[in-house]
Amino acid sequence: MKIKYELIKGEKNTKARHGKLITNHGTFETPMFMPVGTQATVKTLSVEELYDVNAGIILANTYHLWLRPGEDIVAKAGGLHKFMNYKGPILTDSGGFQVFSLAKPKDITEEGVMFKSHLNGDKLLLTPEKSIEIQNKLDSDIAMSFDECVGFPHTRKYVEESVERTLRWAKRGKDVFNNENQSLFGIVQGAEYEDLRKHCVEELVKMDFDGYSIGGTAVGEPKDVQYQQVEYSCKYLPEDKVRYLMGVGDPIDIIENVIRGVDIFDCVMPTRLARHGHAYTKYGKINLKNKKFEEDFTPIEEHCDCYACKSYTKAYIHHLIKAEETLGARLLSIHNIRYLTRLTEDLRKAIDEDKILEYKEEFLKNYKF
Repeated sequence: MKIKYELIKGEKNTKARHGKLITNHGTFETPMFMPVGTQATVKTLSVEELYDVNAGIILANTYHLWLRPGEDIVAKAGGLHKFMNYKGPILTDSGGFQVFSLAKPKDITEEGVMFKSHLNGDKLLLTPEKSIEIQNKLDSDIAMSFDECVGFPHTRKYVEESVERTLRWAKRGKDVFNNENQSLFGIVQGAEYEDLRKHCVEELVKMDFDGYSIGGTAVGEPKDVQYQQVEYSCKYLPEDKVRYLMGVGDPIDIIENVIRGVDIFDCVMPTRLARHGHAYTKYGKINLKNKKFEEDFTPIEEHCDCYACKSYTKAYIHHLIKAEETLGARLLSIHNIRYLTRLTEDLRKAIDEDKILEYKEEFLKNYKF
């Protein structure tokens, strides 16, 4: 079954929308935050803990799973869901971002991208066809087209060429896509140029993808540029398909981009911050390594309903982090992911009440950057 998006409520003052996504592994409300499980695991967490923080879709990484353990082993296990024992929906990215971070411009050709394995230095060629073949075997609910992610800054000429390449690659990937239980998303590129974003959307819509992603953000651009890129993309995307903003997960960015019409977000930051002792709170990020928490016997956040906050104190987590005990990162990961899933729950409520701008104002009053 292909995924299906249904609009529940549009917010009257903005482009924000409360919807639901129907998948082979359950129905989930949007806006939603999607935890990143790069190597078929969200770092330090069990799937039971993911259910407990009310995670819906999780993301797994095509590039990493291609290299290790290999898509054929995952297929023999019965696909990603059985391999990692996750009963909710899974989205796989295309490997495009790893290409962005590992390859040089000279390595990008019409055929695909040549780059070195980060594991052993082997030369690898990833093409649109190969990316789709890997994802078909991984058997995720949602697969992503292979695209070229352009960093910031850049020249308009390069972005123009890159958009056309991304569109050709999207067509090539769609032509070989052959998993009837999987949905395929097109990825909108075009940097900060409205005409290029519009052109990219229009050409992808002609190909009729099951959903659409907004790419080329969170690659070093200022926040106002990011929001502009999202606005330009959402402006032309169809209302009846889900919209996924790739790699964005800062709390204020989620709020700003929900206001602009985005439905799904993902980011590695909640677990990465946790491994460095940081926690999200209503008042901004705090660093549990700091000595001031040594005798603080209150939870990370007073009204948080996550397991970490209901069971442990800042003083204990401070001790775990200082002692380099894995449990510290695990508890902070539980809290940080729950913080973001609860944020999207609050945003859905604000959309239903047509009060999302008031919600943003109140959030900014408290949250210190």
